[in-house]
Amino acid sequence: MLNAKDRITRKIVEKLVTRREDTKVKITMWHCEAFNSTKNSENQHLCHDFHLVLFIFSLLYLIICFPVGFCYNALLVLVNLCNKATMTMPDVYFVNIAIAGLIISAMAPMYLLGPANTKWAIWNINNEVYITLLILFNVSSLVIMYSTTLLSLDYYIERALPRTYMSSVYNTKHICGFIWGGAMLTSFSSLLFYVCNHVSTKIIECSKMQNKEAADAIMVFIGYVVPALAVLYAFVLILRIRHEATPLDQDTGRLDPSMHRLLIATVCTQFTLWTPYYVTLLVNTFINVQGKLTDENYIRILRFMKGLSKLLAFSSSFVMPLLYRYINKNFPHKLRRLLKRIHCGNQGCSHERTVVQQVMT
Repeated sequence: MLNAKDRITRKIVEKLVTRREDTKVKITMWHCEAFNSTKNSENQHLCHDFHLVLFIFSLLYLIICFPVGFCYNALLVLVNLCNKATMTMPDVYFVNIAIAGLIISAMAPMYLLGPANTKWAIWNINNEVYITLLILFNVSSLVIMYSTTLLSLDYYIERALPRTYMSSVYNTKHICGFIWGGAMLTSFSSLLFYVCNHVSTKIIECSKMQNKEAADAIMVFIGYVVPALAVLYAFVLILRIRHEATPLDQDTGRLDPSMHRLLIATVCTQFTLWTPYYVTLLVNTFINVQGKLTDENYIRILRFMKGLSKLLAFSSSFVMPLLYRYINKNFPHKLRRLLKRIHCGNQGCSHERTVVQQVMT
């Protein structure tokens, strides 16, 4: 006969084991075996059609978007770091976004070739790898969204108060460091979820922290709602100051006018590609709080939208460096200068040595 304490401990252990099994089920995103009966043959075909669409999109991303995005992000970081003297405040933010884009790009094959597409999975995933990828994805997404947000605010400061160095390259580098630190702290709830799945002692304390729905809700609020409100506020300030003609508009110290187009394109692109992911995350959180969804059609549609939204989030690492490449006027010049430097080596090109000699003379 078990006493009250043993019964409570046994219930908690069973609850933890059930949650581990649920986590493994959630990792396997697509399964159409539930529609194998003749009665549900139409649902089975529809399920396979949804899977086929995701398969085609994933294949196109891996063949085209992944290599192009990875190379352009690496090139963006390399070109700017090799030309530190000419970097501006927006360049620092875009380098920060490109580093986060490299992490997301590196994760894309692991996700698309794994159990998210069970019909053509190349490798299987366990809890450790799943939680690690989740933390890296959350950190990178927060860095991208907050870098975009602070770029908008610093752009307004630079236009309103030019030559005050409030939005200088030096300050921006420190801000980017705080962005990465804050993103890691925000993803700490996912880390607790991982630790509590493997802790054998203090089970009661861990059972209280094992709440994935709360972690997802925090990610939606901090990773999307707060940046969206901040960007909206920055845009209102930018529009207000653009309508006010002042003598400072002729200041040569102001940012390149192309930066405004790049800012608009960046903000619109980031929120367009990341909004579906956070919306599906919020919907999934509400469903898990209310209870399990029994309607098979809703379950199938939700899985399809979740996979498609995450694919759109991955594609942000492909679109952003291309926008920076074709809108920023200074990037091609920096790239040509870097290629010449690599071609000439440490000795320097002949025309550069001639210019240096003339200056010294």
